[in-house]
This record gives sequence, structure tokens and C-alpha cells, in this order.
Amino acid sequence: MGVVDLARWQFGITTVYHFLFVPLSIGLSAIIAGLQTTWLITKAERYLALTKFFGKLFIVNFAMGIVTGLIQEFQFGMNWSAYSRFVGDVFGVPLAIEGLLAFFLEATFLGLWVFGWDRLPKGVHLACIWLVAIGTQISAYVILMVNAWMQHPVGYRLDPATGRIELTDFVALLTNPTAVEAGLHTAAACFLTGGALVAGVAFWHLARPGAPAHVLAAFRSAARVGCSVVLVAALGVAITGDSMMKLMTSLQPMKVAAAEGLFHTEQPAGFSLLTLGNVAGDRELWSFRVPEVLSFLATGSFSGKVEGINPLQQQYAATYGPGDYVPNVPVTYWSFRLMIGFGMLAAFLALVGLLLLRRPELLANRWVPRVALAVPFLPLLANSFGWLFTEGGRQPWLAFGLFKTADGVSPGTTAWQVWFSLLAFTAVYAVLAVVEFGLLRRLARHLPGAAEGDPPAGGGDSGGGDARRARDGDEADPDEADRPMTFAY
Repeated sequence: MGVVDLARWQFGITTVYHFLFVPLSIGLSAIIAGLQTTWLITKAERYLALTKFFGKLFIVNFAMGIVTGLIQEFQFGMNWSAYSRFVGDVFGVPLAIEGLLAFFLEATFLGLWVFGWDRLPKGVHLACIWLVAIGTQISAYVILMVNAWMQHPVGYRLDPATGRIELTDFVALLTNPTAVEAGLHTAAACFLTGGALVAGVAFWHLARPGAPAHVLAAFRSAARVGCSVVLVAALGVAITGDSMMKLMTSLQPMKVAAAEGLFHTEQPAGFSLLTLGNVAGDRELWSFRVPEVLSFLATGSFSGKVEGINPLQQQYAATYGPGDYVPNVPVTYWSFRLMIGFGMLAAFLALVGLLLLRRPELLANRWVPRVALAVPFLPLLANSFGWLFTEGGRQPWLAFGLFKTADGVSPGTTAWQVWFSLLAFTAVYAVLAVVEFGLLRRLARHLPGAAEGDPPAGGGDSGGGDARRARDGDEADPDEADRPMTFAY
């Protein structure tokens, strides 16, 4: 592989890895804030237990997100300095806002929340975690502003003397329709991710014997909250995804055509359930399509016209000059479908989870803990494939219509230099992945309020009778679920 391909691989690896933590932090922070708010309103101790339990998971994930995010930004100076010089005036403002406002807002108030238990007034302490949740949303939107400009450049002028882009309208950058749509879509996906983690961990504990009744009652509440968040967020993802599809059709029709493997313009156009192409991915061999559905998704009309890859290639060549303007069709096609598929599967399992809570005796099935462990990974996979679709479908552009990917690599960079940093970062990230997973697994196995030396859930027979009564909904003491617990934080 050449320098451009290696640099893209490195940026892709670091970004996908970083994006595992971002949506989880955003979604989980809001859920934790909601749990703590519920505790203050209802005084039910189980919500305080859940707040501190999932708060530990959030802190570990947040810290890992910071480390990987800093490394990601170094990519612009390491391998993509030519692009950084071209677009630095546009990127400088939002990245400064993200670093100075959103990041410090999150870090400051997270510190106050972590160390402010029993030191700050309860209302002030609650406000800290809400400000963290708000800060994560601001941070995410600012980064999406930058990415949206790459998808749909607005509010700029090209200086002919320097050949650099200059920002002329920050409001246009802030209100870029691509950024607004992506912000809403990503926010919904983040809540889906956070809800899936809460639901998965809760159902794993509910399916394991050995926990006291009041702890199982807390996890029943967590499971109900997690599944509800996933279902509502999945609806939001579907609605915002439909809106994004229509916007994408007007701004980036090539990405839509590649996502459907549509090589020729059709009116109306059918939605591809399966398309098989040749090895090069530039010709359709066979496809199974649902008539007219793609026209509706892309244009809002069942008789709408959807342009194909081949005529768009001719159109782009006439507009931007000779070249190949077709993204990798197999990657774009399958990443689009895997994004949707994993998200829909997470929503389906959340619905099944709510039904299981109405039939507690079914929680003893051996498949429940196994599926519960898989649930948190489904939105993470959907997010990763969504990112691959968004960025891969934009190729060969870094900034659509303005700057090609092949022109953005740092001058003088050699393949062996990128190979070295690529392997080094991948090795470091592999170690961090083991550390992250080990910490989360260790924290998630401990019961809410359990001290560090206490046995994890599933260890021993103590509490088995209480666990069975709680699982079957037969609690001897109706107030047992809200009795005070001992917290280790």
C-alpha cells in the first residue's frame, strides 16, 4: 500500500477505536443524570445505587475516550498536514471551542461530581452531572460541525493567493444542515448505545443467582430504563436517518447510489435487499430489490428519480475534471446495511427484554446472560459501520468538491514512517482495549453498593432464596427494594 492508503488506515483505526467510547459516554452520562434525578425525587435507594454503579463504568469509559481522542487529533499534524494547512482556518474555531469550552466543561464538572458526594448540596451535585451530559452533547456537535463541513462545505471563501480556505460565516458553519441532521442522528444513536449497556449489564445480573432481593429489584429498574431508552432512541435513529437520507440524496447523490449498488438511474428505484457485483465492485451481476422503496427513502415520493453511479461519474468528471469519483461500492453498500441491521437487532432485543420483565421466570433461561453480554456490542458495531459508511461514501474527497484525499497527505511522509506509527498505535490501542474491557468487566460484575472484597454476582448460594423471590416478583417486604445500602465509591 502507498502512503495515502496507509494514512487512511491509521486514521480509520484511531477514529473507529475512539468512536467506541464517545457515544457510550454521551448516552451513559444522560442516563446517569436521569437516575440521580429520580433518586432525588423518589428517595428510592435503588436509584442511588444504580447511579453510583453505572457512574463507575462511565468514569472509566470517559477517561479512555479522552486519551484516544487526543491521539486522533494528532493525525492532522502527523499524516495530513497538507489538508490541515488547506482547511485550518475553518477547523481552528470549532476545535478550539470543543477543547476550551466543551472539554473543560465536562472535565471540571465530572470532577466535582466524582468528589462531591456528601460534600456538595444534593441539587448542586445533581447539576454537575447534568452539565457533564450537556457538555458531551456540545462536544459531539462541534466535532460533527467539522465533519459536516467536509461533507458539505459552507460559509467559506477560497483565497486564490494562498490556496487556503478561509471561514467567512461561522453561523453558516454552525447551522450547516448536514451538521444539524448528523447531530440529531448521532445523539439518538448515543442514547441507544448507553441504554444497551445499562440493559445488558442489568439482565446479566438478573439472570445470575446469588444477589439479594433488593439488588435484583434495582437491576429490574435498570433493565426497564435501559430497554425503554433503547426503544425510544431507535425510533429517533430511524426518523433522523430517514431525514438524513433525503438530505444526502440532494447533496451527495453518489454516496446514496453506492449505498444501494445502483449503477444506473432509475425512476422509480427499488431498495436493494441483496445485490451481488463483480470482483471489482463496478458492475451489478444480480440484485433483489423491493420496488419503489428507495425512491421514497431518497426523495419522499414513490415515483422519485434516483441517480445511478455511472451517470454521476460522468457528471463529476465533467465538473471536477478527469478522475475516479466512485467510492468503494462493496464497503459503502455493506457498511450501510450492517449499520441498520445491528441497530435494528438492538431495538428488537430491547423489546424482548421488556417482555421478559413481565415473565420473570423466563430469566432463568441459560441464553439470557449470553444475549445480555452481546447487547451492548450491537450499537457499538452499528456506530462503527455508520462511520465507515459516512466517511467511505465521501471518497475520493476530504472536503467534498474542494480537496481530494490523495492531496492531503503530509509532504515528505514515507510509507515506512506511516507503517511504524500505524503498528505502534495499533499495539497501544490493543493494550488499552484489554485494560478497558478488564476494568469494565470487573466493575460490572460487582453488585451495587458491594465493597471491593465482596464476591461478585453469581458467587455462592447466599441470597439465593431472596434472588428467586425477587426474580419471581414475590418479595416478602414491599419496601425491601428501597432499603438503605452500603456504598463503595
